[in-house]
Amino acid sequence: MSSAKDALQQVEHALNEVLLGKPEPVRLALACLLANGHLLIEDVPGVGKTTLAHALARAMNLEYQRVQFTSDLLPGDVLGVSIFEQASGQFRFHPGPIFTQVLLADEINRAPPKTQSALLEAMEERQASVEGATRELPVPFFVIATQNPEEQVGTHPLPESQLDRFLMRIQLGYPDAGAERALLERSGPAPAAAPVAESHPTPPRLVAPHQLREWQDRVAEVHAGAEVLDYLQGLISASRDRARFAHGLSPRAGLGLLRAARAHAFLEGRDYTTPDDIAHVLPAVAGHRVRAREPEAPERTVARLMECVPTP
Repeated sequence: MSSAKDALQQVEHALNEVLLGKPEPVRLALACLLANGHLLIEDVPGVGKTTLAHALARAMNLEYQRVQFTSDLLPGDVLGVSIFEQASGQFRFHPGPIFTQVLLADEINRAPPKTQSALLEAMEERQASVEGATRELPVPFFVIATQNPEEQVGTHPLPESQLDRFLMRIQLGYPDAGAERALLERSGPAPAAAPVAESHPTPPRLVAPHQLREWQDRVAEVHAGAEVLDYLQGLISASRDRARFAHGLSPRAGLGLLRAARAHAFLEGRDYTTPDDIAHVLPAVAGHRVRAREPEAPERTVARLMECVPTP
């Protein structure tokens, strides 16, 4: 366990060198990957969402593809299409960018619902059905989607079925004064071949190709005792109290919350979970799932849920 902790600390350090002043979102993103989930990053443009996705894929030594979601993007642009080849007289399938280990779905809520739904099967079943054939996706398969705030022009809100496919939703926010000053100081003059200066260093490839899969298997084996499961069940039950909340946590969300807590414990170098692990990942896992009866910020809704069940 200590060797895994040391290696993951190196990855965290490398990511924090790229995304300055955001250690908590970096740790949650890494925990989401270890838990074999998918990540939604919601924030205004320009705060480092794409940078985090690319840096995480590179540090973990994973294949990476990026799709810019737009209003005219078609499902075939994501999944792939069959093209007739005159030389062979046959159709040949050309895989889309979804056939990769890390897929960045950039500004996912700018695409229409039909294109958004192209990801549903892939995120849940780890396979893609295209033109009557089912094709397996690479292992591991990790979707990082970025989303602009819904009040911005040209966005389509993600339906609950799509939101539920994301294990975690996080926000980056603006950097603090110290981190922003460091970001400004390290940006130099642009090279002659590039119109914009590179302000983000590129992390090294730190993980062997087989290592992540081994860590994900070990995360699934992290022990969760009765006290942890009691606390988790208490939160799930409280979230379904219709007098307090309009929508609660589903059984799939409960399993995801447990996986995320195990991943957090693994990052801490432990082979057992605690109630604090549950509490630590709860805002990222429950914030886009639990709905209040009256409009309020997701952070406030999760805080009220935690007040219903005191941490043991």
